Amino acid sequence: MAAASSSDSDSGRAESSEASSKWLDAHYDPMANIHTFSSCLALADLHGDGEYKLVVGDLGPGGQQPRLKVLKGPTMLTESPLPALPASAATFLMEQHEPRTPALALASGPCVYVYKNLRPYFKFSLPQLPPNPLEQDLWNQAKEDQIDPLTLKEMLEGIREKAEVPLSVQSLRFLQLELSEMEAFVNQHKSRAIKRQTVITTMTTLKKNLADEDAVSCLVLGTENKELLVLDPEAFTILAKMSLPSVPVFLEVSGQFDVEFRLTAACRNGNIYILRRDSKHPKYCIELSAQPVGLVRVHKILVVGSNQDSLHGFTHKGKKLWTVQMPAAILTMNLLEQRSRGLQAVMAALANGEVHIYRDKTLLNVIHTPDAVTSLCFGRYGREDNTLIMTTRGGGLIIKILKRTAVFVEGTGEVGPPLAQATKLSVPRKTRLYVDQTLREREAGIAMHRTFQTDLYLLRLRASRAYVQALESSLSPMSTTTREPLKLHAVVQGLGPTFKLTLHLQNTSTARPVLGLQVCFLYNEALYALPRAFFKVPLLVPGLSYPLETFVESLSRKGISDIIKVLVLREGQSAPLLSAHINMPVSEGLAAA
Repeated sequence: MAAASSSDSDSGRAESSEASSKWLDAHYDPMANIHTFSSCLALADLHGDGEYKLVVGDLGPGGQQPRLKVLKGPTMLTESPLPALPASAATFLMEQHEPRTPALALASGPCVYVYKNLRPYFKFSLPQLPPNPLEQDLWNQAKEDQIDPLTLKEMLEGIREKAEVPLSVQSLRFLQLELSEMEAFVNQHKSRAIKRQTVITTMTTLKKNLADEDAVSCLVLGTENKELLVLDPEAFTILAKMSLPSVPVFLEVSGQFDVEFRLTAACRNGNIYILRRDSKHPKYCIELSAQPVGLVRVHKILVVGSNQDSLHGFTHKGKKLWTVQMPAAILTMNLLEQRSRGLQAVMAALANGEVHIYRDKTLLNVIHTPDAVTSLCFGRYGREDNTLIMTTRGGGLIIKILKRTAVFVEGTGEVGPPLAQATKLSVPRKTRLYVDQTLREREAGIAMHRTFQTDLYLLRLRASRAYVQALESSLSPMSTTTREPLKLHAVVQGLGPTFKLTLHLQNTSTARPVLGLQVCFLYNEALYALPRAFFKVPLLVPGLSYPLETFVESLSRKGISDIIKVLVLREGQSAPLLSAHINMPVSEGLAAA
């Protein structure tokens, strides 16, 4: 009975956890034999029938036998071999003509293979690079039998260690051979021209001139020779070429090529470089303390995963915003975009078999998988809008569907309103006074509004009268007349009982000097004493501030302070030009005594 009750409780917990999960388990095949990375997964409506397929650039077991696989639902639709290991896969629209079916681009080695309707359409090859002249001279000598294979190997090894231009693939293969195989290799390849070809390391798409979802896009390639290439979607010519200090491994783009765009490249030297339109070299550089393992753009924030088990958020100008520590090593990253709710988040697959979903630095959800996930892809698959596709380290395939009722809540990750919303408020009972006031407002609402408007008009009238009175009696520290444009500023210094009073008088006119001014102080003679309560002002040159100093002595020993009025007058006139009221501080010296 105890064992039966234990099994019932375990099954009940499993059912409750499944019910509380935001994901539906659509498919799991541990023997799918898919070995790939997130950059080699793509979802697209390849036939224009509304049925989205999964495109996989499969590396094959142990990196052998790379293949292009297309899945429809859980079943394999087509499968074809690839000449080299795939680096990236992307779908894009090449033209505006109907039917608007996207093309598939697969980067493999030095080429980009373009498919339309799953049939080969075009092959773009990277332009060849100039070979090393010393290497070319050595193979010319080998062609004329001037040097033996052993000498050729020693000299090529010396070039590889010191030369800035790397060796060609032909020379690198020759250096890997045993001594018995060298002569046959030289005889077979000595008459061939030396070709140095770079390879593609990463690829993404960039909108051409519109930001619409179904707009024409360009291909952006990152190459082994530290360059970024932007390809025309129709002619497949190089529209732009940019140089980087290191080899790019992750790319993120935003904007449109014909308007304004920004390219972000994470490179092998541990730095992230940001380039803008018409810039041949990086505009900003983000220096990381560890190697990047993933790069995702969420709105205007760059989220970078490092091999120090952490996520970092940066602005597009390189300012660090936040850091989140992960419980295990990050294997891969990708973007989760739920368009129906306007949600963008980052998915990070960890080595402990978990997939963490973050919005900024807030953990939204955790998905547990039976094996470590090596690639992620989220989007429309089949006819489901929000489908998560994962492949595992052992070659398994996991497909999960986000529930239509699922809501990601920051902090707790729970569905529904916050707990505080269910707390009942203690609303007081309606009193008799409240009911009477409500009835009065209903019956006399118009009269109350008119009374309020009358009081408001009276307040405005009194404020205007006070302002006019201040102007007429020159109670402002700035003169309002154009004849004597003056400005007065007073500063009190000292602890007491003697204070230093400094008046800064300035002529704000542009060209006219002011002459014949006098300064007068009005104060309580029982509290203060001034050596000069009235003195003349010298000529005021326009634009200069004149300090006029005097001393004020506090006579009261009771800690009382008062106001000293400063009036600026013109000779022969009784009305002041401007005035200032100085609030004198309490004499600290008398208070201490």
